[in-house]
Amino acid sequence: MSKLGTFVWGIADQLRGPYQQHEYGAVILPMTILRRLDAILEPHREQIAGLIVGVDSEMRRTSLVRQATGLRFYNTSKFTLTGLLQDPDGLEANLVDYVHSFSSAIDVFDRFKFDEVVAKLAEKDRLYLVVERFTKVDLHPDVISNSDMGDLFEDLIRRFAEASNATAGDHFTPRDAVRLVVDLIFAEDNEALGEKGAVRTVYDPTAGTGGMLSLAEEHLLDQNPDARLTLYGQEINDQSYAICKSDLLAKGQNPDNIKLGDTLSDDKFPGMTFDYCLANPPYGVDWKASEKAVKDEHKIGFTGRFGPGLPPVSDGQMLFLLHLASKMRPVSQGGGRVGVVMNGSPLYNGDAGSGQSEIRRWLLEHDLVEAIIALPNEMFFNTSISTYVWLLDNCKAAERANKVQLIDASKRFTKMRKSLSKKRVEIGEVDRKEILRDYTLFETSATSRVFDTADFGYWTITVDRPLRLRFACTAERVALVREGLKVRSVTRNRLADVLATFGEQIYLNRDTFTKDLGEHLGSNKVALTTPERRALWLMIGERDETADEVRDGKGRPEPDPKLRESENIPFGWGDTPTSAHADGIEGAVIDQYMEAEVLPHAPDAWVDRTKTKVGYEIPFTRHFYTYVPPRPLTEIDADLNKIIADILDLLREVEA
Repeated sequence: MSKLGTFVWGIADQLRGPYQQHEYGAVILPMTILRRLDAILEPHREQIAGLIVGVDSEMRRTSLVRQATGLRFYNTSKFTLTGLLQDPDGLEANLVDYVHSFSSAIDVFDRFKFDEVVAKLAEKDRLYLVVERFTKVDLHPDVISNSDMGDLFEDLIRRFAEASNATAGDHFTPRDAVRLVVDLIFAEDNEALGEKGAVRTVYDPTAGTGGMLSLAEEHLLDQNPDARLTLYGQEINDQSYAICKSDLLAKGQNPDNIKLGDTLSDDKFPGMTFDYCLANPPYGVDWKASEKAVKDEHKIGFTGRFGPGLPPVSDGQMLFLLHLASKMRPVSQGGGRVGVVMNGSPLYNGDAGSGQSEIRRWLLEHDLVEAIIALPNEMFFNTSISTYVWLLDNCKAAERANKVQLIDASKRFTKMRKSLSKKRVEIGEVDRKEILRDYTLFETSATSRVFDTADFGYWTITVDRPLRLRFACTAERVALVREGLKVRSVTRNRLADVLATFGEQIYLNRDTFTKDLGEHLGSNKVALTTPERRALWLMIGERDETADEVRDGKGRPEPDPKLRESENIPFGWGDTPTSAHADGIEGAVIDQYMEAEVLPHAPDAWVDRTKTKVGYEIPFTRHFYTYVPPRPLTEIDADLNKIIADILDLLREVEA
C-alpha cells in the first residue's frame, strides 16, 4: 500500500511549479476518487448503457443498475478516463462533461470544486499529464480492496496534511486503533454475528474518510459473509465527506446514509438508533459554532441528547459521548454498543456538580459504561497525549452489570520502524489479542481492574468554621472605614470622625461591641441601616481565635468564608459499601467522616448540608500506579563520588 501511495503521490510531481505543495491534495484526491469510480464502472459500462437507454427517471435507472450490477451509481457519458485522452484538445470540456454525467448520488466532486480544478490544470498545461498518469493506476476492486483503498486515501491525506502543516488526525484515525475499537465493540456479540442472516447497523458521527465504518464492515463480513451491514455516518469537513461517501459507494452501500453537517448542532439522523456506534471525536476543540443549538437542546432536558450536562465550551468531546449514548439501540430492540476514542480529560475534569461530572454521573448511574482502555502514547498522527477507548453498552452481560472494567494497554505496542508525524508506535495483532484477552477474562490482574460503578462516586461537602472577631476602633480601622465603607445614610468622613471618638477598647464579643457602638452613634446622631451596620462591624473586626463566635439572629454561629474548605468523601469511605449511597446513608457517612477526619483538628467545624454535591471521576492512572522505591543512599553517594572523582581528574588535566 505504501508503494501505491508513493506512486499516486508521485503524480503530484506533475504539479510542481504552478502549484504549491499544500495545494496538491485539491487535485490528487478528487482524481483518485474519479479513477476509482471509473475502474468500478469499467466492466459494466455496456450493460449499464443498455439498461438505462430510453429510461428518463433517475430513480428507475438507479434501481435497474443496482439490480443488475449491485452498484448504486452510474454514468451516462460515452467517455472513460482512458478514452478522454483520445481527444487532447477537447480534454477539459469532455472531462467536465464526464464528471457531470454521474448519477446524482455522486455529489462528491462539488465538494472539491472540481470544475475549477480542471480549469486550472488546463490553464497551467498540466491536465493531460495528470489524467494520463492516473490512467496507469489500476484501482479496480479486484486489484485494490475497499480496505486498501481506504488506506490509500488516508495515506494521501496524511502526506498532504504534513505538506501543509495541517493535522492529519483531524480527518482519520490510525487503522491499528480502529481495529482495536472494532474488535472490542463486536467482542460481546461474536456468536450472534455469526448467525445466518445477521443484520446490523453501524454509525459514526465523526466519520472522517470512513475508516471506522470500513473496518467495521470488513470485520463483520470476514466473520460472516452472509451478514447484512448498513453503514451510516456524518462528517463536517467537505473533502473528508466526499472521500467517505465515495468509499461507501464503491462498497455498494446507500450513499444517502452519509451526511454532511455539524453533528452537534444538526443531527442528520434524528430519532434513529443503531446496533454499533464508533467515533474518534476531535480533542480539545471548542463547540462555539454549535453553542446555541446545543444549549437549546440541553434546556429541553432528558428528551434531548444533552440533558445530563454540558462541558465547557472549550472542549466538545463529552457532547459527542452523550450524542453516541443517545444513538444506542434501545434494550427492547436488542441494545446497542459504543466505542469512542477520547483523551484523558473526560475521565476526571470538572468538580462535583460541573457539567463533566454530571455527564459521568449520568452514564455511570445508568450503568452504560462497560470498560475503559488506556491506549499507548504516540500512536496518533497529530498528538502524543494519553488516549482512551470508552466502551458503552446499554444491555450488559449479567456478570458486567453495575461494573466497570479498566484496562491498562499503554504498554501493549510495537515500535514502528519509521515514524509517521507523531505516530511512533502501533498496536500489532499480538498486542490487540492481549487487550481483547484482558477484556474477555473480566478479571483483576496487573493490566485489568474491575470496579462497581459507585466506586467512582463521591460527595463534596462544604466544611465551615465559626466567624470569630475582635473589635476596636483603632486609627487603622477607622481609616479603612473612611476609605472604603459604602454607606448612603451618612458620609464616610462624618462616620469615621464619630468612630474616632469611640475609643480603642478591645471587644471579643460582637453583640457587646455593636450595643456600645450603637449607643455611641446614636448619641452623635448617626443613623445606619441594618446592612450598613453589618458592613461596618465586619470592616472594623479582625479575626481572633480567642474571640467569641459571631452568631446570627437565631443563635447559630455564622461561618467564616476565609476558613471554609471543601472535602471529597468517596461513597465507599470507611467500612461503608460503595453501593450503600443509594440507600440514603449520605448523612451518616458524612457524620462519621467529620468525626474521624475533621473534628479532631477543628472541633468547632460543621457541614453546610445545603451545599453538598455528588460527583463522579475515574482516576484511571491511580488504579494502576506502582510504587517504585528510591535508590539506596549508599548507591546514590557512590555515584556522586564517582562523578566528583571524574571532575577532579579533568581539572588536573587542565592544570597540567
